[in-house]
Amino acid sequence: MTSLRAIIAEDEPILAYSLVQTLNRLWPELQIGAVLENGVAAVSEALAQHPDILFLDIKMPGKTGLEAAQELAEDWPEDIPFPLLVFVTAYDEYALQAFDQAAADYVLKPVSDERLAKTVDRLKARLVQHQERNGELERIVGQLRALVPAPFATTERLSIIRAAVGNQIRMIPIGEVLYFEATDKYVNVVTADSESLIRTSLKELLPQLDNDRFWQIHRGTVVNTACIQAAVRDDSGKLSLKLHGRSESLVVSRVFSHLFKQM
Repeated sequence: MTSLRAIIAEDEPILAYSLVQTLNRLWPELQIGAVLENGVAAVSEALAQHPDILFLDIKMPGKTGLEAAQELAEDWPEDIPFPLLVFVTAYDEYALQAFDQAAADYVLKPVSDERLAKTVDRLKARLVQHQERNGELERIVGQLRALVPAPFATTERLSIIRAAVGNQIRMIPIGEVLYFEATDKYVNVVTADSESLIRTSLKELLPQLDNDRFWQIHRGTVVNTACIQAAVRDDSGKLSLKLHGRSESLVVSRVFSHLFKQM
């Protein structure tokens, strides 16, 4: 088995070094394309290199292993097999339950040679099952969809958005919001006649929204369902939304595409 490439994302240098050395010994044909220290770099490099295997630490700076996997599942090219995921984690009951479903395998820290040898055997077996591997992306998307935490379960609902515009605080009734769009450190609040930035994250905002009224359609986008005119599927199968009276289209990620299945 040749020309296989793996990327390791692990913020503990000693463990990352140990993984590389052990993999080189157990699986010399496997190329290590990169060793990265955070989830953001892992996503970027994986999308650039299209590795066959990803070793993802569950608790990394920037993005957790699960968040990185979700982002990759959303942005991965349709015509390239999705990488097999191996999560590396300290013992964590939630992690074990999640990874048992979404990952090709997981290994616990500290990673022993014996356990990693079993992982290598499992990966080799999965990689030769071409038909299964071609369905890896859909399998991962389905499992990640089940693992996305319910965002609308807590706190009282927002009725007014207070957004800073210059030296003013603009009061925006929640019903006027067409959609929320995450930016670098803020959320852009889009209405029919304005856009305003609020200093919060989409993750913090989500529990305060009515889940019947606002649907998350992408990791960075939440839309007011009353403003959706149609969901449109292009030739490649990707979904996007058209809004009443608006020219822009909002992309629907694979993880949330099930929201627009025909009744």
